[in-house]
Amino acid sequence: MKWNNALRDFEHYLKIERGLSVHTINSYRMDVQKLVLFLETHKKTISPITIDFETVQVFLYEMAKTVNARTQSRVISGLRSFFDYLIFENYRTDNPLEQIEAPKIGRKLPDTLSVKEIDTIVAAIDLSTPLGERNRAIIETLYSCGLRVSELTNLKLSDLFFDEGFIKVTGKGNKQRFVPIGEHTQKLINLYKNHARMSLKIDPQYMDTLFLNQRGKQLTRAMIFTIVKTFTQKAGIQKSISPHTFRHSFATHLLENGADLRAIQVMLGHESITTTEIYMHVDKSHLKDVMTSYHPRTQKKQLS
Repeated sequence: MKWNNALRDFEHYLKIERGLSVHTINSYRMDVQKLVLFLETHKKTISPITIDFETVQVFLYEMAKTVNARTQSRVISGLRSFFDYLIFENYRTDNPLEQIEAPKIGRKLPDTLSVKEIDTIVAAIDLSTPLGERNRAIIETLYSCGLRVSELTNLKLSDLFFDEGFIKVTGKGNKQRFVPIGEHTQKLINLYKNHARMSLKIDPQYMDTLFLNQRGKQLTRAMIFTIVKTFTQKAGIQKSISPHTFRHSFATHLLENGADLRAIQVMLGHESITTTEIYMHVDKSHLKDVMTSYHPRTQKKQLS
């Protein structure tokens, strides 16, 4: 079996059987391609069926010289999934990465924005142009609903259930969930939808897509990153900010204001509550307040 054939079959499996997004599938492909490039560079004619632990180990050792621990860990995870697929299809009986441990990495969380900082970013948007209305609605939706970038770009007009106060979100693995949306964000989306969006010459393929570019087509992930970076800089905020920062802020602010962790898990679309706990970057003063307010041994006793 050739690497190209195995990789093509693996991608098909990830798309059809596991329902993963194009972005996630591309990441898996690049992980495997790194190994293939290594083999080609070192003129090793080894198939995906015969490659052994020692060869993979040498590849990972060489890679570790040029990339950080986080990237190493992701590549190891991607390759492990690839060889697990080959075992599943009875092409192999073992996984050459079975004995390889991923490097230890810390919990690297993005900076959290305060409500004031988010308001400052929104205020930096020029609303005198149609794009301004769109960009404001995008920022508010990212923060108010805690969406992933792909969830935002794939949001449809038919996903808006404003009368009920919800939007339907399609997350990882094409899993759908309903997320509450506040009246303020609804109003901003409606302003964009009924004004700026109406002036576009919309590509027939994207008639139901909510957020569009100037050519009437779906926005790319890269464009969302550009929008966020542009207005963060205009607002003068000196933090490393990405669209994901708004999602993290959404979860953190909910928790700090007393929201239930399980409810936050559902809104974020996390399969495991452990993932939600990792997101919860709560300061110690908040934890102290929770203890003081709710634990019987720390509550102030009422004087009779």
